[in-house]
Amino acid sequence: MGEPESPRQLPLDLGHTPGFSRDDLVVSQANAQAVALVDRWPDWPAPVVVLAGPAGAGKTHLATIWRDMSGALTLRASEIEAHLPTLDATRPVLIDDADLGRLDQNGLFHLINQIRGAGSFLLLTARRFPSAWGVTLPDLASRLKAAATVEIDEPDDLLLAGVITKLFADRQVEVDPAVVQYLVRRIERSLSAAMGVVARLDQAALEQKTRITRTLAGEVIAAMESR
Repeated sequence: MGEPESPRQLPLDLGHTPGFSRDDLVVSQANAQAVALVDRWPDWPAPVVVLAGPAGAGKTHLATIWRDMSGALTLRASEIEAHLPTLDATRPVLIDDADLGRLDQNGLFHLINQIRGAGSFLLLTARRFPSAWGVTLPDLASRLKAAATVEIDEPDDLLLAGVITKLFADRQVEVDPAVVQYLVRRIERSLSAAMGVVARLDQAALEQKTRITRTLAGEVIAAMESR
């Protein structure tokens, strides 16, 4: 009889949380306009700004950078009106994912009025432009038309490659650029997909005690696609 098979070692989950600081941000043509807008605050073209783009495009990252630099208060899109009586209107406000779930239209209308009256700022992120939010309150629709809307495009190759390289570096893992380019061609074009595949590859490499190669990347992506 051969020696008993040693149990497979499972790596510890060290909780690699994606960084949302300005230094963690990778800039390309896909998000350059939105990054420039955040960087120039408070020199904004309007008191209300809408950051629109597809899921995984990096809206939350940019919104977090702005929240930290401006000291903004974060409100849920469905729970605005309840906060208005105690709201300091001079403090900037962030509403993430404004077009997901129920939008408190009356609350948003009055919030915009308060923000404008106090000379402050409101940043909303959404997957679609305000005209597609299904707003039924005419006064709110009018206010949103006056907002400055900046679009983030689907991540391009440069942005996706930069993000993947940065995510591996955050885990202190060196990966051949050819592997990064392979991942760019194979995964869904979103930052969330990049985070997912990097985490799975890092785990697989630790379990198998091997480097991250193109072969391993292909195996991991195939396993992810089959689920």
